[in-house]
Amino acid sequence: MVKPRIVIAGSLAQKPRQGGHTWQFLNYLLGFKQLGWDVLFVDRIEPAMCTDASDAAVKFEDSVNLEYFVHIMRAFDLAGQFSLIYNKGEQVIGVPRSEVIEYTRTAAVLINVMGFLNDTEILGAAQRRVFLDTDPGFGQMWCDLGLANLFTGHDDYVTIAENIGQLECAIPTCGLNWIPWRQPIVLGEWPVQSGGGGAFTSIGSWRGPYAPVEHRGTTYGLRVHEFRKFTALPKLTQGKFEVALDIASVETLDIELLKSNGWSLAEPSVIAADPWVYREYIQRSAAEFIATKGMYVHTHSGWFSERSICYLASGRPVLAQDTGLEKLLPTGEGLLLFSTIEEAADGVAEILGDHAAHSRAAHAIAEECFHSDKVLGNLLSKLRVA
Repeated sequence: MVKPRIVIAGSLAQKPRQGGHTWQFLNYLLGFKQLGWDVLFVDRIEPAMCTDASDAAVKFEDSVNLEYFVHIMRAFDLAGQFSLIYNKGEQVIGVPRSEVIEYTRTAAVLINVMGFLNDTEILGAAQRRVFLDTDPGFGQMWCDLGLANLFTGHDDYVTIAENIGQLECAIPTCGLNWIPWRQPIVLGEWPVQSGGGGAFTSIGSWRGPYAPVEHRGTTYGLRVHEFRKFTALPKLTQGKFEVALDIASVETLDIELLKSNGWSLAEPSVIAADPWVYREYIQRSAAEFIATKGMYVHTHSGWFSERSICYLASGRPVLAQDTGLEKLLPTGEGLLLFSTIEEAADGVAEILGDHAAHSRAAHAIAEECFHSDKVLGNLLSKLRVA
């Protein structure tokens, strides 16, 4: 029987040695394969993006981008199911561009993550073009302010801001009919780990690629602006805390603030070097502590991190800053929410008081709410794709 076809487009080659970002795409690709779909992953890279291991500019064929991308595709049995398009088609690694176009014509749907694919011929060949928003708030506000429109040329719009369109959510819809949704995880790739040793850990960017956005009289900030509110947490609890934050060395005041309050700083380039090291780091943690971007928090977005889902699946409890999740996910055991530092301290005590129970509950939440079979099947249903 001929398998149904799906095209996933996104930016993996641009971010080599970023294990968490890699898993975000793997959970879609492996998840759809597990559901019985024939998958094609399409990526693009331009000359200015190509670097070596020291971030110096190099030719495409000598780049760490190409080396890492091909290694990941082969390691996860995706050989023959990818196409990396260099410099607008000057060179293609994997499935030739002409075959990508023909494949796309016969695919049920093309999912364009953050609208990264801009090849008009490939997009034009798709029967159905779906914009998948994995960084909600920024794109919608840019569009509403007339600064940029990422959404043009798509037929359907999916976002992981599950509260979008609700009165309490400040993210503008831009007149689009958004489908709220959550991210998947392939549970077989994230087995439950026994024991509860280790620290409360956190992985991410201190600032990230975007600047704060002022929208309708409110400024929506970044992770740095939220994390600073909770830096005294280690001094208020019995837990150990470690962060693997991509924070610039020039941010000496923030680095000293973290260290002086008892946070251990891990090197993010080591922790996220590849998907296997990244997974091991999460699985040897006691739990996750996550202070998230102000954009997600203060819009009451209902956003939940794909990284937190990895912790849950591994049987690692998550202590998460609330983004409007209480009505969306099971909370109180396995997943605990906080808005103040006092609530965060109480959450640490709860998890340390019965780590085994919180571990079981964490995995149960991953199974119930994020299992790739359920989540991707639900997405196809909402898109009315057979």
